[in-house]
Amino acid sequence: MAGRKTPAAASRNWCLLEVDEAVADVFAEAHIPAAAYLVTRWLEQGPFWNKVPDAALLRLLLDFGIRHDTTVVLYGRNMTAAGRAAHLMLYAGALDVRLLDGGLQAWTQAGLPLAAGRPQARTPVADFGAAFPGCPHYLVNTQQVKSLLLQPDTALVSIRTWDEFSGRTSGYSYIDACGEIPGARWGRAGESGDMNSMSAFQNTDGSMKPAREIRDFWHGEGIHAGLHTAFYCGTGWRASLAFFYAWLMGWEHISVYDGGWFEWSSDPLNPRSTQRSIDTATMEVVQAGCSVGRSQPGALAAEMQEGQI
Repeated sequence: MAGRKTPAAASRNWCLLEVDEAVADVFAEAHIPAAAYLVTRWLEQGPFWNKVPDAALLRLLLDFGIRHDTTVVLYGRNMTAAGRAAHLMLYAGALDVRLLDGGLQAWTQAGLPLAAGRPQARTPVADFGAAFPGCPHYLVNTQQVKSLLLQPDTALVSIRTWDEFSGRTSGYSYIDACGEIPGARWGRAGESGDMNSMSAFQNTDGSMKPAREIRDFWHGEGIHAGLHTAFYCGTGWRASLAFFYAWLMGWEHISVYDGGWFEWSSDPLNPRSTQRSIDTATMEVVQAGCSVGRSQPGALAAEMQEGQI
């Protein structure tokens, strides 16, 4: 922002965006200077809050002056919102997408200045400058998930709390069904009852935990970089942040299942699994990083091959 040299400097064409859920009055009170404002509803649409059509996503990026070679720096008061935007920009083909580690909380705790007033105006651009979307493989739908579960060397990873994964709660006021996709592996999330918490991945200040810690608890569930890994949660925000952390760690074969548990559970023909019988002691073992009680993908594959699904 000051124009001084810095490691891994952004390109001359860069932008800073705060991402949130239409709380423009809060943004107007205090935000990082020179930030523009991106509302999450411009990225998603009902009924399952999946990505908007590609044409609408492209138009949005162009309106913000974002080309494939623009450095985009994202932050939020809720970093899962920023993660959602980061994933979709990588899907679009943006080459340099960054998150401000810890978001607005980290900025203010560092004693850095805040500004009030309207968002920074962005000058629209006429074209993206590259094929769009540039990385369509970063996003998968329900049919692709079913196909992935039949293939070796794949992992469908649930970025949800233990209470969600074990079927004790759906985690959302607007999702009735409890349970999990059979064959999913538990990738962790955050505090039970908080669908925006990612405390398993973040320090108390909201910054990302060391990569080795994330790799270690994923490895305990059979999740590693050698697999084709599809992350999902309820509607995509937590999964997108987990995707971004894996992307930072250099994982190549990763994607987000956009529909998540919301879309999967809406179809009564889709199978569900629950683990309500797991007692507290077993739950503590699983949370410590072991794979006790995890659904096995092979069982789902056998059912699908026999035509039961």
